[in-house]
Amino acid sequence: MAAAGALERSFVELSGAERERPRHFREFTVCGIGTANALAGAVKYSESAGGFYYMESGKLFSVTRNRFIHWKTSGDTLELVEESLDVNLLNNTVRLKFQNCSLLPGGVHISETQNHVIILILTNQTVHRLLLPHPSRMYRSELVIESQMQSIFTDIGKVDFRDPCNSQLIPAVPGLSPNSTTSAAWLSNDGEALFALPSASGGIFVLKLPPYDIPGMVSVVELKQSSVMQRLLIGWMPTAIRGDQGPSDRPFALAVHCVEHDAFIFALCQDHKLRMWSYKDQMCLMAADMLEYVPTFKDLRLAAGTGHKLRLAYSPSMGLYVGVYMHAPKQGQFCIFQLVSTENNRYSLDHISSLFTSQETLIDFAITSTDIWAMWHDAENQTVVKYINYEHNAAGQWNSVFMHSLPEEEIILRDDQDPREMYLQNLFTPGRFINAALCKALQIFCRGTERKSDLSWSELKKEVTLAVESELQGSVTEYEFSQEEFRNLQQEFWCKFYACCLQYQEALSHPLALHLNPHTNMVCLLKKGYLSFLVPSSLVDHLYLLPDENLLAEDEAAISDDVDIARDVMCLIKCLRLIGESVTMDMAAVMEMSCYNLQSPEKAAEQILEDLITIDVENVMEDICSKLQEIKNPIQAIGLLVREMDYETEVEMEKGFNPAQPLNIRMNLSQLYGGNTAACIVCRGVCKIASTRFLICRDLLILQHLLMRLGDAVILGAGQLVQDQQDLLHRTTPLLLSYYLIKWGSQCLATDVPVDTLESNLQHLSVLELTDSGAVMANKFVSSPQTIVELFFQEVARKHIISHLFSQPKAPLSQTGLNWPEMITATTNYLLQLLWPSNPGCLFLECLMGNCQYVQLQDYIQLLRPWCQVNVGSCQFMLGRCYLVTGEGQKALDCFRHAASEVGKEEFLDRLIRSEDGEIVSTPKMQYYDKVLRLLDVVGLPELVIQLASSILTEAGGDWKSQATLRTCIFKHHLDLGHNSQAYEALTQIPDSSRQLDCLRQLVVVLCERSQLQDLVEFPYVNLHNEVVAIIESRARAVDLMTHNYYELLYAFHVFRHNYRKAGTVMFEYGMRLGREVRTLRGLEKQGNCYLAAVNCLRLIRPEYAWIVHPASGAVYDRPGASPKRNHDGECTAAPTNRQIEILELGDLEKECSLARIRLTLAQHDPAAVAVAGSSSAEEMVSLLVQAGLFDTAISLCQTFKLPLTPIFEGLAFKCIKLQLGGEVAQAEAWSWLAANQLSSVITTKESSATDEAWRLLSTYLERYKVQNNLYHHCVINKLLSHGVPLPNWLINSYKKVDAAELLRLYLNYDLLEEAVDLVSEYVDAVLGKGHQYFGIEFPLSATAPMVWLPYSSIDQLLQALGENSANSHNIALSQKILDKLEDYQQKVDKATRDLLYRRNL
Repeated sequence: MAAAGALERSFVELSGAERERPRHFREFTVCGIGTANALAGAVKYSESAGGFYYMESGKLFSVTRNRFIHWKTSGDTLELVEESLDVNLLNNTVRLKFQNCSLLPGGVHISETQNHVIILILTNQTVHRLLLPHPSRMYRSELVIESQMQSIFTDIGKVDFRDPCNSQLIPAVPGLSPNSTTSAAWLSNDGEALFALPSASGGIFVLKLPPYDIPGMVSVVELKQSSVMQRLLIGWMPTAIRGDQGPSDRPFALAVHCVEHDAFIFALCQDHKLRMWSYKDQMCLMAADMLEYVPTFKDLRLAAGTGHKLRLAYSPSMGLYVGVYMHAPKQGQFCIFQLVSTENNRYSLDHISSLFTSQETLIDFAITSTDIWAMWHDAENQTVVKYINYEHNAAGQWNSVFMHSLPEEEIILRDDQDPREMYLQNLFTPGRFINAALCKALQIFCRGTERKSDLSWSELKKEVTLAVESELQGSVTEYEFSQEEFRNLQQEFWCKFYACCLQYQEALSHPLALHLNPHTNMVCLLKKGYLSFLVPSSLVDHLYLLPDENLLAEDEAAISDDVDIARDVMCLIKCLRLIGESVTMDMAAVMEMSCYNLQSPEKAAEQILEDLITIDVENVMEDICSKLQEIKNPIQAIGLLVREMDYETEVEMEKGFNPAQPLNIRMNLSQLYGGNTAACIVCRGVCKIASTRFLICRDLLILQHLLMRLGDAVILGAGQLVQDQQDLLHRTTPLLLSYYLIKWGSQCLATDVPVDTLESNLQHLSVLELTDSGAVMANKFVSSPQTIVELFFQEVARKHIISHLFSQPKAPLSQTGLNWPEMITATTNYLLQLLWPSNPGCLFLECLMGNCQYVQLQDYIQLLRPWCQVNVGSCQFMLGRCYLVTGEGQKALDCFRHAASEVGKEEFLDRLIRSEDGEIVSTPKMQYYDKVLRLLDVVGLPELVIQLASSILTEAGGDWKSQATLRTCIFKHHLDLGHNSQAYEALTQIPDSSRQLDCLRQLVVVLCERSQLQDLVEFPYVNLHNEVVAIIESRARAVDLMTHNYYELLYAFHVFRHNYRKAGTVMFEYGMRLGREVRTLRGLEKQGNCYLAAVNCLRLIRPEYAWIVHPASGAVYDRPGASPKRNHDGECTAAPTNRQIEILELGDLEKECSLARIRLTLAQHDPAAVAVAGSSSAEEMVSLLVQAGLFDTAISLCQTFKLPLTPIFEGLAFKCIKLQLGGEVAQAEAWSWLAANQLSSVITTKESSATDEAWRLLSTYLERYKVQNNLYHHCVINKLLSHGVPLPNWLINSYKKVDAAELLRLYLNYDLLEEAVDLVSEYVDAVLGKGHQYFGIEFPLSATAPMVWLPYSSIDQLLQALGENSANSHNIALSQKILDKLEDYQQKVDKATRDLLYRRNL
């Protein structure tokens, strides 16, 4: 039976109508030509349609593969649409309006050349030729790899519709039939466009347009039976006699067959004769009376053959076939002929077959070299399509096409159902109503209110809801309603709108034509509102859907070679059909609801059986029982039927294309059936199969319960066991639920997902390393409303199916033709395998997860989970992913835990845990948990990470690597959540020391950044104390000092543990680095505080231990990550090994503390000094302070560090010099630094200048800070004299008191001879007793006083200097003055000496 599954005994219609939006037609108006008659243009013809297939549409590697054009005419409008099953064509629809003209029915003829697609159009007044590019010339490469491409209609706007070369008015030729609707058109080998129209006299007029690229005349030729030809030029009115033909000969059906250099024009005339004309010879080559092939033709002879139809079919191997439909009032007959050529260019018809039909109104038919396809409208206004093989069908039995039925006329609501919800569900369930019908109904229902016509499916749903609710509210006149009244009113308005939609759906479903492609055997129905496709029906569906009277012996033979088994199966299916016909809508709803509500289908089947038995008024159950008696082995028949419907397979389909195939072949195949239309057809085919099989399984369940009720003895015979029935029952139930699930997925709409959500989802899935799987590659252009099965087919399944179909071709792919029935059957079957719930693959669920269809995925798994035991773990994992998205974390965690038990048993979970490098680092379950933890982490659920990691610690057992990973994970997320204590506890339990150290480092950094320093300091750090200190020290030395407080943290850490020496060392190092690296006022302040803290720490220690080791320079500058120092050769320099250790005691720290305070003082006084003050030594600071004028501070610093004050006195002297020589600006600036020094007293008696104050400050310092040798006086006077500044009297007087001799030497050094003479003179006088107190001489020269002396060396130098210039009288005078003084002094010394000697001798 399986082998015969592809037997094409019947077809099913599948609507390919666009749901997304109504087609957006670009409109163009073709203006009237010449003297087109507006009145004649008002003639209305019936609507018509037709199609064109490209010659290479069936070739696998053609640009035009699976591509065709179809059109519809209505009045003055022509709508053209180009379709492709492989790609989505852009700008593929166009609407042409012909002004003052009406299109002839069937007046559109399309031909293709190597470079062009040429459309020939006939209206009742004009003919037109449209020249469009051929698809093979539109694209740069023959390899089509894009999912969207431009249609041949893209540039139709550039066409000049009024070009006289391509548009002509049909001349008013005598004899042209005014009311004829038939026509024909073709292209000659020379590129001429020829249009054939019937003449009233029985001939044919042929209008010829010259080739589009060659100028020429337009001509008209009339073909007559008498073989007399008349050529009529446009504008010339002939007077020739028409001939002896009568109006009964007028053609009403024309068809053309082109041969090499000729065209045969076939005309079926009103006299029931078929005539064939040669255009080249312009003569009638054949005439055949069709009534000769009609058994009873007397009635037909008298009637005009206006209902007859004519079709041609050409086969390169078999020749030309002619199909004629002979219409009679209550019957019709198809006659098939083959054109036979005889001698002398004579032709005849070879009658092949005559087929009869009873349908009344034939809409259209098409023939091939083997089949006839026909479409009727029956008395009930229903479309009927049938086909038959006219060569091998002796019984004349037509094969059925199961048509797509209109939605049910009435919706029955239960009391617990909301009318709005149920009507919307029925209106917008995919496959029921087309967008155009809903839009038209909405427009009528709203009474002409302007509404957008270009609405998406979701927008249309909102508009419909709003419109019906508005109408409902507008009709309400009372303010209060009972719930029952409101529900009735609601149902009334929704029912009204639903009826309106039904009316338009029926109108748009009116058939217009058949479109048959002989190259691919694809049959389409062209309807008023949409396009539908015919696909083969499987044998099981065929037998179930076909009425008993249409069943043939070949159907029975197709089931099985065993006649008894085949007969049993036929009887079984008849019983199922009887049950199906007896099941009411309410009963059917019971089974549907039991499946949806996860209840037992077996119980629902029992309940339906009880109801069937209860209401069995027509004794249907007796008929079923009697038919069951005819089945010899029902268990075997049921088993065969169940096996036939089961798509379960053990082998998983290949993934991806065969890499052995060339790249261009793989890329070309990757586009096969990639268009939205193909996806829609395939998925509707799956939905149709699932719906039919669901009914079969439902009826089979009911039948099996009936069998069990009847009992073994009655029906099964003694050899059968109840156990066999139970087994079959339990096999049928999953089958029913599987088909229900597939049907549900085929009708469940996918959600339109924003791009940012898709990207976020992709990021989450990348953690699972599933993004390389085709199933999770998110499509950012999800068109709404797409069902989830369509989404799966387009995104994932199609490539798998196509690669599987062509993985091992029977013939070379280049020679492979595409047979539509075979391809669509195989594609549908493989898609069903991929969708089958009990198959090992999990691609469908992965696809939903990858495209963010989480609500649908959740619903799907909920429907699947109670009964399907395959992919249990995978479903649990994906359900957990759904719960994560919906924010139900705890449920997600439970699902992830349940899925863990299936790791290693399911393909999806195995792929999930597969590492990129293929290395297995731990057990599969631990790898799975690792992926889940990473997923929870990236989603941002640390609490769940902790909970899951904690729960699986026991499973890790002795695996210390897994333990380390889990505890590290727990630590990290506790830390992220601010659970510091728990984070520390987890840290201490990490068995891996390197990981523990990393985590410890992270703990320190994070708590510092959060300023949670108390926790950081107070943790006990058992066995980790040194590591913590090392980490903090490393961080302290590596980061910016002013933005991080690691030194202060380390200080607190040591103080908390009473390690004051370490604390002091830390703060001293901190202060050192602040001085060197932070050249700001804030840095100096912190430096002072650091040194102060260090001093305090040492003061807390016993004196003998109050010392620290001076931090080496490496502790400051050798930071982690710093580049190594190199010598001139580029080699790394070795670190010094004999580094001297320097010990700092408390006094040293106090000095540093004092120096830091002074630095801050300087910086506050002079901000410019901040840059250099931080790391300056005491000596350098003295210079900086002197420069800034802070002399008191400088003296304090010198006293602290026991430094000489000489630089201070020199600096102050220099400032005095500058002030004395400077102007007002210098005077004003001086007050700032003068104010910073404490003067001994304030003079208020007279106005004092800055210069005076500076001198007074200098004087004060000289009086206050006296040293041996009077060094400070000396340096001051030396400074003044070096700058040529006269010495102030107070300074001279002051120095005379302490060291007059030195003053004399200074005078001599700077050549101040006159001052030196005066000083010597005064000094001699003082020694002799005159003004001795001014020179610090306590006892002048006398015999009783101590001895006195004179600086003879200096005086000798002075005399020598004065005597060097003997020409200078002034010098001579000065020299004489000194000599006189010395003479006087010598005399008095002599006298005093004698007195002294005298006294001694007494």
